[in-house]
Amino acid sequence: MAAPASVDELAAAVRAAAEDGLRVKAVGSGHSFTAAAATDGLLIRPDLLTGIRRIDRAAGTVTVEAGTPLKRLNAALAREGLSLTNMGDIMEQTVSGATSTGTHGTGRDSGSIAAQITGLELVTADGSVLTCSATECPDVFAAARIGLGALGVVTAITFAVEPLFLLTAREEPMRLDRVLADFDALHAENEHFEFYWFPHTGNCNTKRNNRSAGPARPVGRLRGFLDDEFLSNGALQVAGAVGRAVPATVPGIARICSRALSARTYTDIPYKVFTSPRRVRFVEMEYAVPRAALVDTVRELKRMVDRSPLRVGLPVEVRTAPADDIALSTASGRDSAYVAVHMFTGTPYRAYFTAAERIFIAHGGRPHWGKLHTRTAEDLAALYPRFGEFTALRDRLDPERRFGNPYLRRVLGA
Repeated sequence: MAAPASVDELAAAVRAAAEDGLRVKAVGSGHSFTAAAATDGLLIRPDLLTGIRRIDRAAGTVTVEAGTPLKRLNAALAREGLSLTNMGDIMEQTVSGATSTGTHGTGRDSGSIAAQITGLELVTADGSVLTCSATECPDVFAAARIGLGALGVVTAITFAVEPLFLLTAREEPMRLDRVLADFDALHAENEHFEFYWFPHTGNCNTKRNNRSAGPARPVGRLRGFLDDEFLSNGALQVAGAVGRAVPATVPGIARICSRALSARTYTDIPYKVFTSPRRVRFVEMEYAVPRAALVDTVRELKRMVDRSPLRVGLPVEVRTAPADDIALSTASGRDSAYVAVHMFTGTPYRAYFTAAERIFIAHGGRPHWGKLHTRTAEDLAALYPRFGEFTALRDRLDPERRFGNPYLRRVLGA
């Protein structure tokens, strides 16, 4: 294990590992459910590669060290009066880990965190430092923004940023039938729309985020505790424990939980609206299907759950993203909708995930790189128009598979 304090130290560690015949992988916060960062060789921890290198207000960019946690980046940008355009719903990951696996939020016009990258710096297999952008090494830039750690160790990322703005969030319970019937309109009318369907019920919780002129009206401390901590985390943990002990209670618990959250509206700076605390432990599978296939996908998922003996205690999360131009992005070349299924840690999940995955695959789904799935390189090559472009670049930058591991062999090939 190594924790380099500079790019030069990291490059030296990669060269030394090569001399010793060791493979190399960098790990972020360990948020991924897959073994994308596992290695039997040298594990690079980016704990000391943190902080903002520079802010270019004229260009509207910020360059940040790869090991910086998203929560620190968000807070630092806010202090500078700046913000990312879009974010995921948690911010515990490092910037390099989040982008390398395709972490995303939801957006009508704005894509994943990686889609906001304008430049990258990475250490390649021979220990050299390579920088890339849309104009400098554009072939590397097209691939390395979501690189799975297969092309090198990312050391710094340049993001596009904009002046800090306000978002108004409108959270509202809604029936699933209505959400699916009105999905196209809900997506078109809101900058950011997502919903959570509670299996064994016809109930959803919806969230619409749109830019606001203000004034800021944050969630009150008491309301925030009741909704985000007591109900969304504490009560859900209790429900999970009861459901594990007595599976027959899960449908009844789901009905109670789906009715517990009431409507609320609040206005705040972006990262305080996009993200929320997640303290419940779970396992997850998520697939990106063509956005046009979303309604049929969710309806089939509901029919499957209703007809099966499965007991599913956690909501199904649905989000969207516009098409982008990143080779291995789950939204590469097509407008996409994400469907994520979850089970409490310690609860049998394979039957549910296997049945859900069959539905996702039938609709041309692409699995999230950091979440559980069974797809192989042969499967994925047919789903990504630029898959061959990525693997050819990998052959050039890492012919000896210095950054390889069993997971990458499965999803990218030998």
